Amino acid sequence: MWIALWFSSVTIYASQTDSLSYYLRMAAQNNPQVKAAFAGYKASLERIPQAGAYADPELEIGYFLEPMETLMGKQKADLTLMQMFPWFGTQKAARTEASEMARMKYEEFRDSRNNLYYNVKSQWYQLCNLNEQYKNTASNIELLKQLEQLAIRRFSAPGSPAGITVRQPVVSAGQNVSAASSGMSGMSGMGTSSNIGTSTTQPVSGGNMAPMASMGSNGATGGLSDVLRIQLEISELENALQTIQSNRIAAEAAFNALLNRNQQLPVAVPDTLIQRTYMYTDQAVTDSLFSNPMLSMIDAEKRAYKAKAEMDKKMSYPMFGIGLQYSILGKTSSGSSDMNTMNTAVPMNSMNGKDMIMPMVKISIPIFRKKYNAQQRESAYYRQASELKYADMLNVMMSDYSALKQQLEEASRKITLYEKQYQLSLSTYHLITREFSAGSATLTDVIGVERQLLDYRLKKSEAVADYNTRVAGIEKLIARSLE
Repeated sequence: MWIALWFSSVTIYASQTDSLSYYLRMAAQNNPQVKAAFAGYKASLERIPQAGAYADPELEIGYFLEPMETLMGKQKADLTLMQMFPWFGTQKAARTEASEMARMKYEEFRDSRNNLYYNVKSQWYQLCNLNEQYKNTASNIELLKQLEQLAIRRFSAPGSPAGITVRQPVVSAGQNVSAASSGMSGMSGMGTSSNIGTSTTQPVSGGNMAPMASMGSNGATGGLSDVLRIQLEISELENALQTIQSNRIAAEAAFNALLNRNQQLPVAVPDTLIQRTYMYTDQAVTDSLFSNPMLSMIDAEKRAYKAKAEMDKKMSYPMFGIGLQYSILGKTSSGSSDMNTMNTAVPMNSMNGKDMIMPMVKISIPIFRKKYNAQQRESAYYRQASELKYADMLNVMMSDYSALKQQLEEASRKITLYEKQYQLSLSTYHLITREFSAGSATLTDVIGVERQLLDYRLKKSEAVADYNTRVAGIEKLIARSLE
């Protein structure tokens, strides 16, 4: 009963939450791996302004411990400010490379999220399968309890003593009781009773009462053994219910781990596991494969190496620098007459001690070409490797789709087969229970059909869960996970 109460609490909790889409959104918001991938994407976006920025300006300050005498005065200090500029287009190529690297991180985040969606769906369908197994097993227990009542009514002898029913077991559990009873009536003079499958000799107490006594004792004993066998079947199925509950607890813990929440929380699942509708054609899947995050990530990598090759080419060209030099001069008292005697266009007295400003231009000369050529070849090889990885990944995905499609069709055939077998077994069960009630069928036959009923129902639920999981796998390939 406590198992039934546990499952009923799950059903009540299910009415308070949404369906699979609710858990998918919760997983996307809470899963640490997905959040880490998104944080990595945001970090890569910050590299774009870094790649497009100019180099920091350089300031040089020189101070003379003792002023140096010059024609213009005493030179005390020099200040030089320089700003370097790369070749035209270098920054654009660097920003393009950073942008493509950021797109790679975004596609990595998408792939991580799609993998999470697939894992949530797969675990969800497993929980639904366990729920179906519990319901089917419980339903079979009810069938066995009805069969137990039928066995009690079938083999009850209204006029027979109760002590004979319990204390004189003669007929085996699998005996056809009606056949044994008729056989014993015909052989009463010989003083033997016949069993199917075994031969047991039992003395008969009296010749006149042998037919009636034999029929009463064998029928009652057969009824007791049949009831005990049915109770054994019920005990076995009740143990199976406990196993299903244990598996359900473990599956819920794994499901809650994907959602990054308390693993003791119950998971709401529908009452019935319904087969999903597959609506994708081969052409639609093939076209949608190109939007898969793995292919998009490799494509972004190829574009990044292309931009890096362009940047390496630009870096092999000269860089320009524009600067300004400021010299601090002090006035000189001596040497004025000497300077006045010099033939200058500008009077020296007016320039004495005046600070000097000098514009500057700087150009780098990349004459060592080996490293630049090696950089460009490196980027070209990486780009070629990305193109080959793209083709290989596309082939792998096409192969995965073919395998998933084959598994999907196989699961669909199994669902149809098990449903048909279940309906036939159900009709057989109704017929054989009537035959058992009339005495023309044994309990072994009834239990065999009952086990088939449970087996086909369990196999069908497993096939439906497998079918839905394959659909989720195809949706992961074509990047359509949140549905």
